[in-house]
Amino acid sequence: MMSFNIIFLRVVFVCWSSDLERVVEEKRYVFTYFDFIDEIQAFDDAEKTSSCLSGQSLNNDGVSRVALVTGSSRGIGRGIALSLAREGYHVGINYLGRVEAAETTAALCREEGRLHGHEVQPVIIKADVSSPEDRLRMIEELRQHFGRIDLLVNNAGITSIGRKDLLEAGEEDFDRLFGINLKGAFFLSQAVARWMIELKDEGSDRDPKIITISSISGYAVSVNRADYCMAKAALGMMTKLFAVRLAEHGIGVYEICPGIIASDMTAPVKEKYDKLIAEGLTPIRRWGKPEDVGRAVVSLAQGAFGFSTGEVFNVDGGFHIRQL
Repeated sequence: MMSFNIIFLRVVFVCWSSDLERVVEEKRYVFTYFDFIDEIQAFDDAEKTSSCLSGQSLNNDGVSRVALVTGSSRGIGRGIALSLAREGYHVGINYLGRVEAAETTAALCREEGRLHGHEVQPVIIKADVSSPEDRLRMIEELRQHFGRIDLLVNNAGITSIGRKDLLEAGEEDFDRLFGINLKGAFFLSQAVARWMIELKDEGSDRDPKIITISSISGYAVSVNRADYCMAKAALGMMTKLFAVRLAEHGIGVYEICPGIIASDMTAPVKEKYDKLIAEGLTPIRRWGKPEDVGRAVVSLAQGAFGFSTGEVFNVDGGFHIRQL
């Protein structure tokens, strides 16, 4: 038989009568334990709903947060943008070649925001991150729309062009990949960091972050993608460099290292990795999803690891664990 604990609440009301005599009225309320818990839960749910419907994911100064996610028209970048929109972030959606995909991401961000009680404002920005002019224009567009930035996610990248053996790889393809995957991320981080410092110097109580998406290819060798592997490895050192330099300004810098994630980039090798995953390539035997990476970004962006910087967060199903 289920037992019920009885809870007695003694409430004292104090008021003043017309002749200034104090009147004390005492009442006692009796609840079962479960009635009491239900009341507390109802109050908690109401508070959460009120907080959610109030609008946006806010900074400490009460202003909605703004994120720039490079390469966010599809794949991992889209997953990150949608995860941020669910939390009320206004998102700068960067793309280069497919405006339709960027527009789809923007529409999905607005919908995700509404579903979670937020009115997010995605901004579509066409820019080649390897171009100095495009990087500056991207930042200027964000300045004009929002006047601030709270989060940069360096996600834009291409795979090794032609996936040639390293003895056959050419300089032109090498330069193109490094320009996007490494140079673009470095100099965009530099420019955004300067803006973040400027905002903090103006007195805003902000906790900005820079997050770079690397890859297990930064340490797992693929001889037919030498340029890609080297660029991803370099992003790890870039993260540490910026982490040390920006710590004094209160800017957290992190690296997220995804494993095998289902996306346009991995679609051509799906059959290969289906087999490898089934055979135990990763302890968690499934493909990663863009939203897996997105959830990691949100955790870092919202300050869940405030006493960490320069850290690597693996989102790889356990691939990084060495096994005998």
